Amino acid sequence: MKVAVLSFAHVHAATYVELLRDRSDVELITTDPDAPPGDPTRGKALADVLGVTYRGGYEEVFAELPQAVIVTSENSRHRQLVEQAAAAGAHILCEKPIATTEEDARAMIDACEQAGVSLMTAYPVRFHPAFTALRHTLADGSLGSLLSVHGINNSSPPGLERPWFADPALAGGGAIMDHTLHIADLLDVLLDGDQPTHVYAVANTHLTSDHEDEPKVESAGLLTLTYANGLVATIDCSWSHPSSHPTWGGLTLTCVGQRALVEFDAFQPLLDGYDTTQATTRWEPGAVDLNEAMLDSFLTAARTGQRAHPDGETGLRTLRTVLAAYESLRTGQPATPSCTA
Repeated sequence: MKVAVLSFAHVHAATYVELLRDRSDVELITTDPDAPPGDPTRGKALADVLGVTYRGGYEEVFAELPQAVIVTSENSRHRQLVEQAAAAGAHILCEKPIATTEEDARAMIDACEQAGVSLMTAYPVRFHPAFTALRHTLADGSLGSLLSVHGINNSSPPGLERPWFADPALAGGGAIMDHTLHIADLLDVLLDGDQPTHVYAVANTHLTSDHEDEPKVESAGLLTLTYANGLVATIDCSWSHPSSHPTWGGLTLTCVGQRALVEFDAFQPLLDGYDTTQATTRWEPGAVDLNEAMLDSFLTAARTGQRAHPDGETGLRTLRTVLAAYESLRTGQPATPSCTA
């Protein structure tokens, strides 16, 4: 299967390339025509470091008729690339957020439906076997009805590695846009697509330093979501980890039910400690590779023609929660996601 990675803008692009390049069932091509000139972390320079085939532009890639593409451009450029890929007949995995506006997300979904191709949103955490167990615990009644959920998705500021994450025009926002979505997707799974009736958000830039190369958008955020059945959920989406932290970040979910409490940690370490010889923290991951699991699911859907999940509609529902959070920030009042207006 010919697979194309479109843009190296997102911090996850290189990870996807590394997971795909040595697969015997994949012929991988890449392109990153929007890379800043001379940037060693983008464009052909990065493709050469990764040892993968590089093409000069998107049109050149689409002319080769890839069966599947992965869109890892800046957030606001997703629509253009998804529409081009759909027109070329390729199945699509789009990095989250699916878009920065509801209009763009809906246009992307419609374009893929009309072309008869799958549009999958990149939410790898839902593929964690421990989350599958949590989902089954809720489904079989062991947990009872959910009363509250507290989600945390923290990391160091991605703008330190990719400055566009701190550009609202390209990213659509800061920490709220970047880190609300994974938790929102897990809630979407647990609640069978039910969306919050109200979203209240607070945020600040207190974690932003005075250095010019660090983020100027919101760096810390806390959302409160209420649902029609009385469930209350909170999401801490802050870029609160220092650059010296042993991992890029972390993601946890605490679910309080009528019968039990369940705690899910997506990146629980196999080994955690301190190395006195190097004065560094030792951390070895113990979980499955979630990105690999997501890519396997996407490639299977592309080969078989099955609908990929999480799909574009999932991406739109979770985006609506984020957009409601920004509306709440603007007004200082709880906001209603557009789907329930």
